[in-house]
Order: sequence, then structure tokens, then C-alpha cells
Amino acid sequence: MDFQTLTVSIAEGVATVTLNRPELRNAFNEEAIHELAVAFAALGGTDNVRAIVLAANGPAFCAGGDLNWMKKMAGYSEEENQQDAMRLADMLRTIYLCPKPVVARVHGDCYAGGMGLVAACDIVVASEHAAFCLSEVKLGLIPATISPYVIKAMGEQASRRYFLTAERFTAAEAHRIGLAHEVVAADELDDKVGAIVRALAGNSPHAVAQAKKLVRDVVGQPLGDTLLIDTANRIAAIRASDEGREGVTSFLEKRKPNWLNS
Repeated sequence: MDFQTLTVSIAEGVATVTLNRPELRNAFNEEAIHELAVAFAALGGTDNVRAIVLAANGPAFCAGGDLNWMKKMAGYSEEENQQDAMRLADMLRTIYLCPKPVVARVHGDCYAGGMGLVAACDIVVASEHAAFCLSEVKLGLIPATISPYVIKAMGEQASRRYFLTAERFTAAEAHRIGLAHEVVAADELDDKVGAIVRALAGNSPHAVAQAKKLVRDVVGQPLGDTLLIDTANRIAAIRASDEGREGVTSFLEKRKPNWLNS
């Protein structure tokens, strides 16, 4: 895959998508949004990819929207702005719904739309020096397009505060409110991300994809007969699947499952 705003590499079952506009603090524009959507759609359908890391080059993870892109939007009609916002919304949804697990490797500043990228990922590992900010209201805007993912990640109470105040907050605070799963020293960031992706890559690819979907489908559902039947059907189906049978058999036979050899 050949991109202008990203680099993409695949090694040992792990794809790394790296934001590559360091001179602009990896702020995104129309091209970056399009390329992210294309990259994640393609990697989600690539059989030899077991996990995806979203990373960034330069001193910042992502500063949000590119200023030149924002200047163009200021001159758009409401209809043109709606179409532009939908492209961002579709890109975030592509990351969120990607069947492969996605790990965000966050360092430096992660602002505005950059927080949407992170919140759309499954697992977030941040450097202890990373800084976060939902800065939209400072510019007379709101974090509307990213809000479904940020609110899911941070919860309603934390979102209410940081949407309204646009305060900058630390990696430790991101961990406290649930946005970041792990916070580590800068020189330990790659080791921690590596350990997580190795764990992901060692699991059944089909089960990982189904487990990711399970969380999305079950959260918020009432504990009634419909949910009980649905979850019973899911475990029955995966027990009968090729990887389900292979996983149980290999465990009983004390050998590695065949997906570790593929």
C-alpha cells in the first residue's frame, strides 16, 4: 500500500499504521482521513494480519485537524461541511469496526480528532508524557463526530467535563478515566505495545474477531431472554467452528493450535 500521509508495514502478523506528517504534528486533512479509511479496510481483510498498531512519527501523536483543512471548511456551505464530516465519521467507524484488534501507541500531544482516533481503537497504550485535550470549544466548535467513541471510552461524566472545559489532561488522568489501558515510561512504550500485540497474535483469529464484536453487541443490552439466547447461540457456533474445535483439541493434546503455524 502506497500512501502520502501514512506508512504501513506488516511483520510477524502485526500491521503498523503510522501517521506520517510529523512537520504538522500529524494533523489530518481530507487525504489523511481517506488513507486511514483505506488502510484499515484493507488490513481488516488481510488474512495474515492478526493485530494492527496505530502509531505516529514525530513529537506528537496527532494534533487534530490540519489548519489549512480547517480554513477550507470555514468557507464550506453547511451541506459541504456535512459531507466532509461524514468522511471523518466513516473513517472512525472503519477503525472501530475493523475485525482485527487495534492497539493505539500514543506519545506526545493527542488533541481533538486525534482523541477520536485513539478512542476508536481497542487497546490504548500511552507514554507517561502524553497529553490529551478535547479542544474544540476553544474554537467555537464541538467534538461531535468523535463523540460516540470518546464517550464510550471515557464515560459520560469525564466527557462532560473535558468536552466543556477543553482542559489539557495527562496520561495518568487518561488512565484514571478509562481512555488509556496502560501508561508507561517513554522508553518502555514499544515493549508494552509489543507484549500486547504478541498476546493478540497468539490467539485464535476468528475468536478474537468474534470477541471484539461480542463486546459491541452486548454492551447496554438488557439482561433478558433475547440476550441470553443470543450469547448461547454465539458460544454454540464458535464451539462448532474449525478454530473452536482446533483450540480445544490442541489444548487437550498439549500442543500448539494450528493458527500459530499459519
